[in-house]
Amino acid sequence: MGGNQKGSATERELVSMLWGSRFAAIRAAGSGVQRFYSPDVLASNGSRVLAIECKATKSKYQYFEPQQVEELKKFSDIFKAEPWLAVKFSTEWKFFRIEDLGLSEKNFAINKDSEKAKLFLDLFGT
Repeated sequence: MGGNQKGSATERELVSMLWGSRFAAIRAAGSGVQRFYSPDVLASNGSRVLAIECKATKSKYQYFEPQQVEELKKFSDIFKAEPWLAVKFSTEWKFFRIEDLGLSEKNFAINKDSEKAKLFLDLFGT
């Protein structure tokens, strides 16, 4: 879960990219630790609010647990935020909507080459 070095570096990188695109962004402290769910990153530019769960992988696939995805969805509904899953595949960031995920056995599988993937500039470019 949270707290690993790679994860927090990934979250910090995404936060600075969002600030660079005129979003105010924060890492939600203790995500995955406390009793209440919180996404890894929260951001807003005044008109859009984003709740983002992020991961980094060197592989071509990244998996998300259904519970994590469900909690992101619930949190986003209450917070009136757009839920996004962000994956940094080696050096390349890709962003996914929950409804675009494929269900693989127990986990949601994300393929780096999925045509559903959005790039940072497509979503947040200025």
